[in-house]
Amino acid sequence: MTLKEISIRNLIRRKGKAAFVLTGLVIGVTTVVAIISFVEAMTSDINHKLEKYGANILIVPKTENLTLSYGGLSLGGVSFEMEEIQETELTRVEAIKNARNIAALGPLVLGVIQVNGHRVLMAGVNFKVSGILKPWWRVQGELPDENGVLLGTEAARILNLKRGEALAVGEKTLRVTGIIEPTGSQDDQLAFARLATAQALFNKNGRVSMAEVAALCKDCPIEEMVRQISEALPGAKVMAIQQVVKGRMEALAQFKKFSFGISGVIMLIGSLVVLVTMMGSVRERTDEIGIFRAIGFRRGHVMKIIFLEAGIVSGLAGFIGYFLGLGVAKVAIEFFSESHSISVPFDIQLAAASLGVALLVGLLSSAYPALMAARLDPNEALRAL
Repeated sequence: MTLKEISIRNLIRRKGKAAFVLTGLVIGVTTVVAIISFVEAMTSDINHKLEKYGANILIVPKTENLTLSYGGLSLGGVSFEMEEIQETELTRVEAIKNARNIAALGPLVLGVIQVNGHRVLMAGVNFKVSGILKPWWRVQGELPDENGVLLGTEAARILNLKRGEALAVGEKTLRVTGIIEPTGSQDDQLAFARLATAQALFNKNGRVSMAEVAALCKDCPIEEMVRQISEALPGAKVMAIQQVVKGRMEALAQFKKFSFGISGVIMLIGSLVVLVTMMGSVRERTDEIGIFRAIGFRRGHVMKIIFLEAGIVSGLAGFIGYFLGLGVAKVAIEFFSESHSISVPFDIQLAAASLGVALLVGLLSSAYPALMAARLDPNEALRAL
């Protein structure tokens, strides 16, 4: 009879204790897998929603003569002089190491126009990426063509303009194609035109005042991206919008710290359950171990029997615990999330980790009971029979 067969028969003969150890480890693994799967699923969903916050990196010219505020960038008053960025230089951003983390890059040209006796800040933008950079926009009407303009709600009110009406900007006449619903930001007071249209109005062909970058922030190194863009554009100042980035990263970090902390406590409890149960099992089997030692079993053989028993139960617990944890995470998401689009996919790495951790906890917790069994004096064990 092999050591493996002896271990399996011992588990079958002592079903109660084996089931107790199995249950303790299954509860621990299930809880850990459920927490981690839940956090990962929620984190993925949060990342997806946070991408809707728009731009989180700004590229601006290196200048100090700015006073009019736009998105953290200060511009001059009625007229301003600043060193613009060449539009062609922005193509270097697409070649940085972390370019795959860039969701959108939107150049802007800014200038002041005179409309109906009022001075208005106009921004020339790329409307193809405005949905990513400014996802909060709700436009009543249409996005402008080369002869159109989009007004913020406050700008439309002050200028007393409605959709379809025209306004004269220098020698050019633009038609109001749409009005942006109130956003609570500086966009309410701006006029937006196509980038090429604004460049022509301000005589800034091929030049931009600044650029906005929306970075995909799941595992994206914002500070490193800022450094890379700064190296690619030495004549520009690159900065992250800290309140968005830091809030995003801190929220995700707190989620993960909580999950790992709880997981550690639960696995510690599981290891204590295995330790106490295996020690009790060894004490009950003193006579059996004495017989093994008397018929020639070495200490290593006795320890191997204990480890095999622990390994079989732990491996089974890791397998069962992973799938139970996956199911618990799916049920938890249904209760704690309003979004029904969140999925908990099968994660081969987490499955392997749960099996490995269960085996590690089971074997480490059985080390002392195995050593205690190997040190039993066969003479004393047989004398008790």
